[in-house]
Amino acid sequence: MKETRQKMSHVLELLAAELATLKAGKATPALVERIMVDAYQTKMPVVELATITTPEPSQLLVAPFDQSVIRNIEKALALDRGLGLQPVIDGEVIRIKIPPLTEEKRKELVKLLQRQLESARIMIRQVRSEKMTQLKHAFENQEIFEDDRRGQERELQKLTDEMNEKIEEIGQRKEQELLRI
Repeated sequence: MKETRQKMSHVLELLAAELATLKAGKATPALVERIMVDAYQTKMPVVELATITTPEPSQLLVAPFDQSVIRNIEKALALDRGLGLQPVIDGEVIRIKIPPLTEEKRKELVKLLQRQLESARIMIRQVRSEKMTQLKHAFENQEIFEDDRRGQERELQKLTDEMNEKIEEIGQRKEQELLRI
């Protein structure tokens, strides 16, 4: 059951990382750090090519470690349609103004949030299903007794419910953040 808990916790960690990229009208490095850039004959995330800071609540500053990739980073940031950013090269750094969210964009982000939450719920169900299959096989192979199987199934259901509640809480907090004007 410990392994199952770890797998489900990992799903929550992935969800948190995904939700960090949903902007709520304020600049955070997480908005751009995972955008992939063509550099050095491969694709690399921005965070591996530059430092990302927030000098102001509505601005990001991307400072490449190597100036030879500044145009590549700027291009990748501009092409990322999910965020609709307009990066500007300013000397040795890239400045990105984060525009305030319109009501329409906020609603779009809430829909995206709901899809990400559902994806996390599906992953939790998959982990639960794997464990249920393991329990069924263990019972069929007479490795565990019926009482043990039922007890572990109840424990697994409690764990699944607990994780789904956490997903719901995370989603409600993020939705409030997105809708706050």
